[in-house]
Amino acid sequence: MNTKMMKTLLAVTFTLGIAVSAASAKGAKEASPNNTSGSAIKITATFHPLYIMLENITANVPDVEITMLAPPNTGCLHDYELTTKDMKSITTCDILIANGAGMETFLDKALSMKKGSVIVAAEDFHLTDDNPHVWVSPKGAIYEVQKIAEGLEKLDSRHADLYKKNADIYINKLQDLSSAMHKALDGFAGSRIITFHEAFPYFASEFRLQIASVVEREPGTIPNAKELAALINQIKTAQKDGNKICLFAEPQYSSSAAEVIAKETGLTVYELDPCVTGPLDKDSYIDTMKKNLTVLEKALSSSGTGA
Repeated sequence: MNTKMMKTLLAVTFTLGIAVSAASAKGAKEASPNNTSGSAIKITATFHPLYIMLENITANVPDVEITMLAPPNTGCLHDYELTTKDMKSITTCDILIANGAGMETFLDKALSMKKGSVIVAAEDFHLTDDNPHVWVSPKGAIYEVQKIAEGLEKLDSRHADLYKKNADIYINKLQDLSSAMHKALDGFAGSRIITFHEAFPYFASEFRLQIASVVEREPGTIPNAKELAALINQIKTAQKDGNKICLFAEPQYSSSAAEVIAKETGLTVYELDPCVTGPLDKDSYIDTMKKNLTVLEKALSSSGTGA
């Protein structure tokens, strides 16, 4: 079975597992969090971007404890492996917040033992090539915030108004962010960029940038000499044709391959952050996106537009 088929199968299995888990929980206790025992509702997000969303949505909501599964410096969850502590967190929390869309394929086993409810942030989102990096686009982040809030409103109806109010406040901030980024970047529509891995298709779509190629199809899978040579030749051909290209690495991973490309093509290596690590504060995502905007303005201005 090839890699693409395996990823698709895992994504389908994961989605089905979530659907069964959520449905059984709803039928059993209409979301066990609605209990009136007075104990805190325990909500666990799988990784950093979802935790930041959850932090905003649950702000000042009483009797709620939020935690994060993967350590904040983990990055994307492509190769993440569950620990015994993770298994306990998943199976004992009242609500699990997952991205879905194939991001957390490691959850299959844990979900089969979970008794609580699961909210899938990317559920029903129109995916591009089964890519799970929905949150990297501000519009995608807004979609996931809405999904999480709607799920919490149903599962913890006592605090539904607070969840909605907090989500609306955060969504307004994200909309302001998106507007500011459009104002700065719309003039560069059509520019060609090379990203470190396939984390930016929704971001590129929102801001009408063209992803000419990616350095690593999967983080940690360093391109071999033949693949690097092909990418370098692709860039040189584009340069001969008068096309401008910007090259980006990511702060979470080694930029060694990007540095080789830069040396051979004369490009500068900039950094675009997919917002998978950072401080655990409510403004972490927005602050990171503002830094991305500064980097993009500098990169695109220095290399021109790729028309």
